[in-house]
Amino acid sequence: MADPIIVGGTSLGLSLLISLTLTPLVRRWALKRGFVDRPGAGTHKQHARAVPFGGGIAITLAVLLPMVGVLLGAMLLAGWGAERLPWLTEHLPLWPYWAGGVIRKAPEALAIIAGALVMHLMGIIDDHRPLSPWFKLIVQTAVALLIAAGAGIRSAEFLGPIPSIVITTLWIVALTNAFNFMDNMDGLSAGVAALTATILAISAFQAGQVFVPCVLLLLAGAALGFLVYNFPPASVFMGDAGSLVIGFLLAVCTVLTTFKNVEQQVRPFGIVVPLLVFAVPLYDQASVIIRRLRLGVSPFRSDRRHFSHRLVKLGLSPTAAVLTIYLATLATALPAILVPSLSWGEAVLIFGQCVCVVVIIAILEARDEV
Repeated sequence: MADPIIVGGTSLGLSLLISLTLTPLVRRWALKRGFVDRPGAGTHKQHARAVPFGGGIAITLAVLLPMVGVLLGAMLLAGWGAERLPWLTEHLPLWPYWAGGVIRKAPEALAIIAGALVMHLMGIIDDHRPLSPWFKLIVQTAVALLIAAGAGIRSAEFLGPIPSIVITTLWIVALTNAFNFMDNMDGLSAGVAALTATILAISAFQAGQVFVPCVLLLLAGAALGFLVYNFPPASVFMGDAGSLVIGFLLAVCTVLTTFKNVEQQVRPFGIVVPLLVFAVPLYDQASVIIRRLRLGVSPFRSDRRHFSHRLVKLGLSPTAAVLTIYLATLATALPAILVPSLSWGEAVLIFGQCVCVVVIIAILEARDEV
């Protein structure tokens, strides 16, 4: 198996470089085209000037271009590389094994790429001219169903095909929207995505996987490259074209991650790892939806009832609020790396710690109830 540090570092560095390069180019293009997010009086938007969209384009390309390049390279060279390029097998003896592994993962990779592109294109359209929330939800559900039922990427398969497809579809839709909801303050969604993707990648490498952690680190690098330009005060936004792709990729990768190493006979309760890693985004999404429903408004109606907004109302600056949420995310997510190798009692303690962090968040938010 390839060295995880080399493979992971290459994935992270490549997508980081692409994102760092493309983001300012796309930002300039968006400004010329008038593809900007304009502030409006009485809305949930806090920026005082028009900020260009386009960051989502850079993020998506930084993830998908390396994936497509690796797939094409493996397909082109696996068949005739040994004959026409003998130096590959002479100097890179692992090349045939590596290319074969990539090709075996090609169906899953193509399904992920196709799903991400649908989410991205819908996001671009929505950023340009807002779509109906229900239409977006239907498209998201359709993509998730195709991933679960069509591509066979699903979790909880021990429950049977139908429950497994339903659970997987709900998880993909929920996490996709969680990161869409979290894109409410400069640097927030991208930073949390980079943190959670990196932690999940470490867990996947520990389980002996290569494909999934590489995709996750591509996403982490893309988010970090964009974050350079999006950290407060942001000079570019990712828009739905980026947040939907981020949530979708993270959701699919958690479904594909094993969270256990069969050879080491590690207990299978590592399946709770995603709940720990995404505790903060999922809590924010659930709490906002509940508050909106209690007020009798649409759960999709944008407002300033998110955790980040409430921290600002409590006296923190927007930058401090974002950094606080980074720390809260790390507090629940970092221990998740250890969960697959712990005993039942130790795992329960870790889960209890996560619950405590979420309760603290809820208490802080309750102070702002009016």
